[in-house]
Amino acid sequence: MTAPHPLVTRARSLADDLLAPHAEQVDQGEVPASHLAEIRRSGLLGLNAPQEYGGAAAPGAVVRETTEILAGACCSTWFVQAQHHTPVLTLAGNEGPARERLLGPLATGELLSGVAYAHLRAYPRRPVRVTRERGGWRFDGTVPWYTGWGLNDVLLLAGVTDADEVLFAFTEARERPGLRPSAPLRLAALTAARTVSLELDGLWLPEDAVALRTPHGRWSAADRRRTVNANPAVFGLTEAALSLLDEATAAPLRARLTKVRSRAYALMDGAAPEEHLADRLALRTQAHEVMRTATTAAVVTGGGRSMLLTNRAQRLAREALFLMVQAQTQESRAAHLDALTDD
Repeated sequence: MTAPHPLVTRARSLADDLLAPHAEQVDQGEVPASHLAEIRRSGLLGLNAPQEYGGAAAPGAVVRETTEILAGACCSTWFVQAQHHTPVLTLAGNEGPARERLLGPLATGELLSGVAYAHLRAYPRRPVRVTRERGGWRFDGTVPWYTGWGLNDVLLLAGVTDADEVLFAFTEARERPGLRPSAPLRLAALTAARTVSLELDGLWLPEDAVALRTPHGRWSAADRRRTVNANPAVFGLTEAALSLLDEATAAPLRARLTKVRSRAYALMDGAAPEEHLADRLALRTQAHEVMRTATTAAVVTGGGRSMLLTNRAQRLAREALFLMVQAQTQESRAAHLDALTDD
């Protein structure tokens, strides 16, 4: 039997010894810096980073398994650290000064990054506009959602230029002229992840802060290839809910989970990213439905106790609501609504 990857072992240890035992407490407060310090030390922030920059360059199966483990243990902590991997992958896939300056510190966990780019999916609306100014770039508009404020060191900010290009650039994750955060948003789930909106009013960033500049159409096509896939976090949270059920109730749901997960991961490993998009989207929707059923069953099993904010079942049910809309696109929303209303 093959030994688990070292990062899987570390993720499991963090989940069992730190994240899961404190998940209800974190849910009612905020992700503690001590949780993130342990994740920094674990090497998990370099999961996707090239080895020459201090990362692990882990296989896809390892990335998925660690995601399942962390999300199932404490979804708020998982989501804060999950923001970090998009900046790492963006730098790893592009040359330039920002890569040479930041990829090493991000890969080793010296720096923790957030990301602000979901608003790009609103195109042709441009919630964040980028224009040339003084040899650099000026950002104006509103970022509706930014997770990890007060926890991250840097953020990767995206906007759209007048030429319909997507531009990503790094900046420090702190308030200053041109960058003003809201108070942390009170959410039905994952308030602990410290999500804010950001008001941008002439935030200027130099050319060497730019990590990616590409036509919106090219970025959107790549984004679609990512977002049609089932999110491993959904499977991890479903597993956590199943652990609260008796075996007779859990067994048929576990069988459904195994079937959907196996098919989804087989497509991720065995087909080109642009292939079988409709099948991938269908499996994403099915994964959400298994999660919804499992978390509902956990609430029903717990009875009245499930209504306590300190109860694990209701926390998982609320986190499931969050994962249903996280990384949602118009396409995935339509597919999910069709499934919910299909006779």
